[in-house]
Amino acid sequence: MDYVSALVPPVVMAVFFVGLIRVIVKTQGGANKAKEDAAVDAALAHAESARQASVGPDA
Repeated sequence: MDYVSALVPPVVMAVFFVGLIRVIVKTQGGANKAKEDAAVDAALAHAESARQASVGPDA
């Protein structure tokens, strides 16, 4: 019975990992994709404008 107790933790972790990957794949895209893309684009634009402001107008 030692082999059963040795195999249970990796099998349980593998099952949870496969479940996590399935959830990640299923939640990509869909109805919220455009909203998420817009939020990322806005954050990148804000970071770029902050970087340019910190460099100054002479650069």
